[in-house]
Amino acid sequence: METKVKVGVIGCGNISGAYFRGCKAYELLDVVACADLLMERAEAKAEEFGIEKACSVEELLGDPEIQIVVNLTVPKVHAEVNLRAIEAGKHVHCEKPFAIERAEGRKVLEAAREKGVLVGGAPDTFLGGGIQTCRKLLDDGWIGEPIAAVAFMAGHGPESWHPAPDFFYQKGGGPMFDMGPYYLTALINLLGPVKRVTGSTRISFPERVITNEARYGERIPVEIPTHISGVVDFDGGPVATLMMSFDVWSHSLPRIEVYGSEGSLSVPDPNCFDGPVRVRRAGDDSWSEVPLTHSPEVSRGIGVADMAYALIYGRPHRASGALAYHVLDVMQSFEEASTTGRHLEIRSGCSRPAPLPMGLLPGTLDTA
Repeated sequence: METKVKVGVIGCGNISGAYFRGCKAYELLDVVACADLLMERAEAKAEEFGIEKACSVEELLGDPEIQIVVNLTVPKVHAEVNLRAIEAGKHVHCEKPFAIERAEGRKVLEAAREKGVLVGGAPDTFLGGGIQTCRKLLDDGWIGEPIAAVAFMAGHGPESWHPAPDFFYQKGGGPMFDMGPYYLTALINLLGPVKRVTGSTRISFPERVITNEARYGERIPVEIPTHISGVVDFDGGPVATLMMSFDVWSHSLPRIEVYGSEGSLSVPDPNCFDGPVRVRRAGDDSWSEVPLTHSPEVSRGIGVADMAYALIYGRPHRASGALAYHVLDVMQSFEEASTTGRHLEIRSGCSRPAPLPMGLLPGTLDTA
């Protein structure tokens, strides 16, 4: 493939390695530059992954050859960096969450429309073989009409392993804004957009103690809810029960299950790209594992590649700004519903992303 879409990465922190590796898998992508507030960190990533240029953010945004900016900064500056990249005429793929406030997210969408550029966001894990297999099973009617779903993410926070866990307990962090995008994006891909939500939230511990080796014993004040229980009504009729928590030491809950009129579907971890996928249809004595219909050999970067294909071939991209903003709208609504004691109508909307076709060659996506 002669055509290459040049990519620049802003933010060379913990997640950047997965993007550098993942983007290299696609013939259409050419990651040519990386930037970070700490130049030594950008230089280290450039050397590790063979990126030709480590530079400042200003230099990266000023490079006329870079078409897509991948924004891997911390959540509180996602919208700010997105807007700067859009103003520079770049298309933008942003790490989750899309923004930490609806107003910020709307500004990004409006700026992209005015500038005529594409904007989108993580997660792109719903494009992996596991959840794409689930999508095909639902679309083909394996469990009949979807009626309900559950989604559970429960652990005890990242302060034991993350090198800089502070932002997880600040605005834009917490289990909902950190992990909720994976679960909600997967559910919207499977069941369609959300109509309304309600929920209850709490801060269970006012402080967290860091237990990783480098910062052992430091304390983090908690600014955001760390346990969220919610109910989600989808436009198409299904009702989902959801729990996101950093307050649980152990559990035996499923990650996601979808219940239909003719059976049940067990969905794999939406933070991963693979399986297992299991089905138990009406009358079956046990669950059966279903072979994946799509390749699990993809990783972070497939959403960037899908945007590049959209640019070159003029088709919609799947990890779109509309989808990422809809997820943001839903996430913000849980705490508001808890505070007000009401169901909240979701004002945003999005289309279900198109399913990936089967049989794609490694390093390629569909052109139409």
